[in-house]
Amino acid sequence: MVQTPSTTYSSPSPSSRPSSTGAPHPSGPARNRSVPVWAVLLTACAGQFLVVLDVSVVNTALPSMRSDLGMSAVGLQWVVNAYSIAFAGFMLLGGRAGDLFGRKRMFLVGLGLFTAASLGGGLAQAEWQLLAARAVQGLGAAVLAPSTLTILTSAVPEGPARARAIGVWSAVGAGGGAAGGLVGGVLTDLLSWRWVLLINVPIGALVIVAGMAWLTESKADRTRRLDVPGAVLVTAGLATLAYGIVQTEEKGWTAAATLVPLAAGLALLAAFLVVEARTKAPLMPLKLFGVRTVSAANAAMFVCGGGMFAMWMFMTLYTQNVLGYSPLKAGLALMPSSLTVVLGSMLAPRLMPALGPKNVSVMGIVVASVGFGWQSTMTVDGAYVTAILLPGLVMMFGAGLATTPLASLATSGARPGDAGLVSGLVNTSRTMGGALGLAVLSTVAAAQMNGSTSPQALTDGYAMAFRTSACILLAGVAVLLVWMPGRRASTEA
Repeated sequence: MVQTPSTTYSSPSPSSRPSSTGAPHPSGPARNRSVPVWAVLLTACAGQFLVVLDVSVVNTALPSMRSDLGMSAVGLQWVVNAYSIAFAGFMLLGGRAGDLFGRKRMFLVGLGLFTAASLGGGLAQAEWQLLAARAVQGLGAAVLAPSTLTILTSAVPEGPARARAIGVWSAVGAGGGAAGGLVGGVLTDLLSWRWVLLINVPIGALVIVAGMAWLTESKADRTRRLDVPGAVLVTAGLATLAYGIVQTEEKGWTAAATLVPLAAGLALLAAFLVVEARTKAPLMPLKLFGVRTVSAANAAMFVCGGGMFAMWMFMTLYTQNVLGYSPLKAGLALMPSSLTVVLGSMLAPRLMPALGPKNVSVMGIVVASVGFGWQSTMTVDGAYVTAILLPGLVMMFGAGLATTPLASLATSGARPGDAGLVSGLVNTSRTMGGALGLAVLSTVAAAQMNGSTSPQALTDGYAMAFRTSACILLAGVAVLLVWMPGRRASTEA
């Protein structure tokens, strides 16, 4: 296991804390004591765990939600997408807000919004209330998530210690997504679907208290303004594009109900790029993508997110709808994969100094692709070991192995003043790719099923989705091999 760095995170005094211009800025009273890095790491990773967990925790609760609230099939899918799209679309804004107004402040604001929305979702009495709460949850997560990585990298000096800390952060994030099925299954079986959201309330309150006590304020720039129009355009474009893709399941690719939202989504995203190119304070400075490590790593994150994100939903549906597992049994069945993704994330920093981040990323994605291909051989009467356990281990070990070096590469070329923004880009690329990937893969599965809900048709549909995911991941390998610079990113101070 990789140990947590033992250095301490001492808060600089107001007179010594520089702003982006080199002048000091007051951001709160100085502390008289040093805060251990483990406390900062624990707090930041707890926030990251919560927001990633809520991407997948609802999967095992979806049938109960539909029964209790009388939800439509499309509404059920948007329980996942409302969160993911708001999360991805506003994360750039959240990253910049941390740079402007303070990482600790945005961590606490985002976590407070996320916790309050969790309470609202858990108490929802109608479909629209649940979907609205999930969207607000995603907004809170978008404000919170970028600060978690920036707080962590500010607490640990650049070098092997920071690589290990990023490994812990990546493992916690990966574990949060992986543990969603188990947590959701346990809560749904033992209590009710409402507790997959209500459980965030006491945990969120504890993390807020820890953040207030242990985190130290930092900010990069107090002069720039937030690009709210850019955030609205990218979020609306992503949501509209995803809606158009979802429409293909029922209307087909050539229907107006599909083509209009697809065209509108692309137009909104194009308008976002125009705004970013012309505004004096862009949400996403396009010049960042002139740094090849940043652009290539984020492109790979986007592609791999599209291939991997839907894995937990399809695995949960396969175990429950085809193999007849209960929500709890389905969650337990996927638990070994949850542990393996953490293992891969923790192993990556040990391999990076010798092999280089690029090579470790490629290795991880190839391993994951093999696992997805193996999973696509699933059958109606598949045995647990060969149909779930072994392919799941391979898929998630590869995913964990790839995540840490990609995050490291994506942040290695950024200026200190853009740290929060680039951290937001890492999560945005992965989550945006995942949201669109979920829509695409759901359409692929539905097309293969051809309207049938028999176990064989369901199995064929899920298998086709996994087969498509394997091909998407191989495209991610191509992105890295062609685009990423050949030199190794430094992993030492």
